[in-house]
Amino acid sequence: MNQRVMLALRHVAAKMGVLFLIAAFAVQTLPAMAAPAENAFVRVVHAAPAAGNVDVFVDGGKLLSNFAFGTVTGYVPVAAGPHRIQVAPAGKGIGGAVIDQTVSVDAGAVYTVAAIGADAKSFGLAAFSDNNLMDPSQAKVRVYHLSPNAGPVDVAAGGNKVITALTYKNASDYLSVAPAAYTFNVTATSANATVPVSATLSAGTVNSVFAVGLFKGSPALKFVLATVNGVPGMPGTGSDPRPVAPVSTPFLPGLLGITGLLLIGSGFAARRFVGKR
Repeated sequence: MNQRVMLALRHVAAKMGVLFLIAAFAVQTLPAMAAPAENAFVRVVHAAPAAGNVDVFVDGGKLLSNFAFGTVTGYVPVAAGPHRIQVAPAGKGIGGAVIDQTVSVDAGAVYTVAAIGADAKSFGLAAFSDNNLMDPSQAKVRVYHLSPNAGPVDVAAGGNKVITALTYKNASDYLSVAPAAYTFNVTATSANATVPVSATLSAGTVNSVFAVGLFKGSPALKFVLATVNGVPGMPGTGSDPRPVAPVSTPFLPGLLGITGLLLIGSGFAARRFVGKR
């Protein structure tokens, strides 16, 4: 290799080394890119039997239109923090809201928010913290008591009482069961009336049973089943139904710096080699 070629290689290596050092410094010193604001996940249940179809507004914007009684939405991401929720009869606009409350949600947590109440005086929101973490080989079941006049209820399965004296505006603990077809017998203890609820529960699912409506009234008491995929893991409080693993590259600045030093070093080595010739 002649001297002219070696000199050219020396200049290229030195310049590339400087560029890599500058890049390493820039990566190290630039502020980290702001991660997207963490969200909570919220679903909405219409369990106010006297309200009819409603529009739901969050922080002044319409979230749901013509939302029917007994309907359960899927989970939607909502920025963590307090949110003003207003519920109005469909088509009446936000000024006609019959419910106007603020609900605060935490980042990474999962919630069910229900519109409840048998009449205008008792309309309101009930918020529940959900937990979608689970053993993927099992199924999970939870009962939400949202019927204003059914009184306390017991729930039995296979002849065994699994939930006792669940009262209005409360949710049961989660039951972890083997995937199978079940009949849950829900008994309103004060009226001694039992309603069977049948469901086939699949592995890896979280199954929510909502008791809504009026006992011996209209709309009649019914049980609404909502099923979502669970998040594999040990049970915990407030699980994100759509977790995303963070991506981190802490070694990049060091790698760029080392590359730059090697290239500069090779440039000096080339110069010394040429000098000796």
